[in-house]
Amino acid sequence: MAEQPKETLEKILKLLGFDATVEEHPLEDGALLDVKTEDSGRLIGRQGQTLSDLQYITNRLLFQQDQSSPKVMVDVGGYRLQAREALMKKAQEAADKVRRWGEPVELEALGSFDRRIIHHAFKDDPDVETHSVEVEGSERKVLLLRPRR
Repeated sequence: MAEQPKETLEKILKLLGFDATVEEHPLEDGALLDVKTEDSGRLIGRQGQTLSDLQYITNRLLFQQDQSSPKVMVDVGGYRLQAREALMKKAQEAADKVRRWGEPVELEALGSFDRRIIHHAFKDDPDVETHSVEVEGSERKVLLLRPRR
């Protein structure tokens, strides 16, 4: 039987040498694993990259054990919540510009998780549509907001 997401992440953190506790909270499409530690900066990393990598590894391990395993979101000290709020504010400002001027607006290069959040937020917007556009020489994509046709 596959391990639970909380136990899998706790094992990873222990192997990495982190003294941390993990709280599991249900989400619509999976679970939020909230890590509590004194060493949050090292787990978050520069611009959340280490945190994203930790989430990726956790999801890969869970998927290997059980292919029907729902995705988990890993957060440390509310970092993702704050980052999500800032990202949504930036996207909303860009959408307002699209509505006002009728011209496309490009956001900076984002990871798939962040792009998915914005695509989902604007999927039913009657005025604005979103598209991911590849950045040359990078595995990241920028998000383009433009008037809906």
